[in-house]
Amino acid sequence: MVELIFWTSLFLVFYVYAGYPLAVAALGVVRGRRVRKSPLTPKVTVLIAAYNEEAVIAATVRNKLELDYPVELVEVLVISDGSSDLTDQIVTTFNDPRVRLLRQEPRAGKTSALNHAIPHATGEIIVFSDANSLYAPDALRSLIMNFADPEVGYVTGRMIYANPEGSTVGDGCTSYMKYENALRVFETSIGSVIGVDGGIDAIRKILYVPMKVDQLPDFVLPLQVVRQGFRVVYEPMALLREEALKEVGDEYRMRVRVSLRALWAVFDMRQLLFGQGGALFAWQLWSHKVLRYMCFLFLGAALLSNLLLLSAGLLYQVVFALQMLSYFGALATPIFEKAGLGFRLLAFARYFSLLNIACAHAFGKFLLGKKQVLWVPRSG
Repeated sequence: MVELIFWTSLFLVFYVYAGYPLAVAALGVVRGRRVRKSPLTPKVTVLIAAYNEEAVIAATVRNKLELDYPVELVEVLVISDGSSDLTDQIVTTFNDPRVRLLRQEPRAGKTSALNHAIPHATGEIIVFSDANSLYAPDALRSLIMNFADPEVGYVTGRMIYANPEGSTVGDGCTSYMKYENALRVFETSIGSVIGVDGGIDAIRKILYVPMKVDQLPDFVLPLQVVRQGFRVVYEPMALLREEALKEVGDEYRMRVRVSLRALWAVFDMRQLLFGQGGALFAWQLWSHKVLRYMCFLFLGAALLSNLLLLSAGLLYQVVFALQMLSYFGALATPIFEKAGLGFRLLAFARYFSLLNIACAHAFGKFLLGKKQVLWVPRSG
């Protein structure tokens, strides 16, 4: 029985992070679905939810106005979520009729802000930007080209995390996003991606479904689009660059928050787990999200069962040693950093551990019925 737990746990860890991506990639080769892209210029509304973003909001709004897209076909709506700094004043200084400020009072969170803004949007396509998101000049055109395909309802771009200071958590985050972006390429090739970033996304306005204030837009909106029979696809040419978080504590809190809200999103949209969006999408959702968020259980079971099997042979002793080496390496990474010894493998092990501990923390909160609607904006 202990051996069965051990091998099953190891298999599930392998499946979540390697087996599923390989299966999706292979399926894409066998039955790939292309996105029929072509130049398209519908009117676009960019929504920016902002809370106390005086340091970055001007650059972000200016960035959207200067994108390579017909000037008369872009409007920018900034929803100030009860900001108490100069965010509102800065937005109103733009002498441009395409820029509008909406104020949400009292503060109610990003999801509520988006719901509030949609009736005011005049664009056929709604683009979601974070308050610190700076797009590449051709990013908007790259996103919109995908809507030439009538089956596409939602498009997510490519977020690249820069790590100029070379922190370990930044290296880990950068590697993780490369992995996620590769997986999104594979998932697009078979139909729809599971989950998006939220800083460079677009949806057909007619498909927007108002959300509960505690729901995660980056996850619930794409699922709503799939439920309506449309595809959610990834566009790697639509680039957004952001600085990775440098401090472990900041990254950990962000991952707990995102994981908790994603768990509630899966629960709210659980019909999709049982075939409402098709059997293929249900398999993707189970594999990419549910099992991914449960991976801390598999890792714990593998370690504990391995400990009980140490007397069963050399193989179990070697695997246990490798597990312990990985975890101790993750813990000791700051010591190596201070000594000027940075190793990419250790950075990966540390970030992998951080992700799974954050998932365990979020799962505990989920079981206790806790939800998170408000938070302090992410900082680089």
